[in-house]
Amino acid sequence: MDSPRLEWTNTTHDWTSTVDHDHLADIRRDPARYSPGGALHLLLEIMAYADDEAAYAGRHGVCTVTLHSDGSISVADDGRGTDTRLDEHGQPIRKPVMATRDLRFFDDPPALALPDGAPRRGMSVVAALSEWLVHTNRRRGGAWSQRYEHGVPVTDLVPVDDDGTTGTTVRFWPSPAAGSRPTAADVRRYAADYPHLDVLVVG
Repeated sequence: MDSPRLEWTNTTHDWTSTVDHDHLADIRRDPARYSPGGALHLLLEIMAYADDEAAYAGRHGVCTVTLHSDGSISVADDGRGTDTRLDEHGQPIRKPVMATRDLRFFDDPPALALPDGAPRRGMSVVAALSEWLVHTNRRRGGAWSQRYEHGVPVTDLVPVDDDGTTGTTVRFWPSPAAGSRPTAADVRRYAADYPHLDVLVVG
């Protein structure tokens, strides 16, 4: 078993927090500020994490964007999978990237810009401005899925079958406040702005 969460080092998110309801509510109250350009901006937020992951590993990654017929969008990468650890009780704890603020972008230093020119804020913006979101991560030590509604987790981490791969998949249904769904042409227009990714578009 690992050490207590209180002893884990915070880099991008606070491990001791599971859900920051006030933070999520702030995002939902002002979608124009946090997601200018609507659902396309949410998609770019997710792709930025896939690009980060590939850059950290010093490799060129693959990111598959699927525009599903039901109106949802998924982004799957081939990275290490979202950091998930065992606490002192042997329970898997995933870094709370969806339901808490990204310390790099909401605090200090100032937020970086995404390819659409708007500030990068993090995955919590995507979760808060989605009717639902399913976050699946596959790591060498196990694989789990969790569902969120308006940014709030509505399930625990659910183990999923190990298929021999690693990576993260985020599938989300943008809320009406996020505007219209991006097109394949929209995704391709920005794909080259992620230097560490080969972006594949399906649908």
